[in-house]
Amino acid sequence: MSHQHHGHHHHTTSKSLSVAFWLNLLFSGIEIVGGIWTNSTAIIADAFHDFMDAVAIGTAVFLEKLSGKKRTTRFSYGYRRFSLLSAIGLSVFLLTGAALMVFSAITSFYEPKEVNGLGMLILALLGISINGFAFLKIRKEERHTHQESNTTNHNSKAIMLHLLEDVLGWIAVLIGAIIIYFTGWYWIDGVLTLCIAVFIGYNALNNLSGTMKILLQSVPENVSMEALQQELEVLEGIESIHDLHVWSLDGSYSVASVHAVISETASKEDVQTAIISVMKKFHIEHPTVQMETAPHSCSFTDC
Repeated sequence: MSHQHHGHHHHTTSKSLSVAFWLNLLFSGIEIVGGIWTNSTAIIADAFHDFMDAVAIGTAVFLEKLSGKKRTTRFSYGYRRFSLLSAIGLSVFLLTGAALMVFSAITSFYEPKEVNGLGMLILALLGISINGFAFLKIRKEERHTHQESNTTNHNSKAIMLHLLEDVLGWIAVLIGAIIIYFTGWYWIDGVLTLCIAVFIGYNALNNLSGTMKILLQSVPENVSMEALQQELEVLEGIESIHDLHVWSLDGSYSVASVHAVISETASKEDVQTAIISVMKKFHIEHPTVQMETAPHSCSFTDC
């Protein structure tokens, strides 16, 4: 059996992620105070969202360091899957929070309360500025590291999307604040709260679904098993391919194993190199290849 492990070029965006973490944590505190001041359930709902973003960023910084630890006899694949436990916990927490936001929004329709539109406007501008700054800082560093190593930091990419979502959310709050300020339509606050809750719930469900697929060892979405099987079967020296399995450790690091029946005249080294080359083309970092000759190949039940 032949085995190949492609080494990763680890690069860190811990500094930018740390800045984003403290900015989100600080601003979530400001939002809670601001939400009480403006009497806005939408602001308080977004405070919860920003706090969870801060937790997610803090987790990303921690996992960035943890993922660099060497594998052990207890965790032979390393510590990459620890991030999935965090993702499940955060998703469940966000779904619970979204449900509470929906209840709060519906209640506000029956018992409308005066909202400080000007205060909402100020907080919205502050939110756009802080989240926009954090987004641009991480994006700049991610582009720099990508140019240097031609690799992508999945933690920072996910956090960038979170921050971009926050910016768009605050733009919606800004529009709502302007409407409230000029019209006095306080029910807009409840509508914004519902929109934020639905947005958070939708993304949390998607994140939970994707995480569970990884835990259940589903084939990564960027890998076509049919195309991979076809490309392997036409390689010179290969008679057939069976027991092809592909899964992901954490959503970004893919693992595969395959049994290849080769002709007796084929060079095992050449066939192994060709198989690994195809695996690499499909973004599989950790392939394991078992080569067999036709008279001695394993049956389906033996594999």
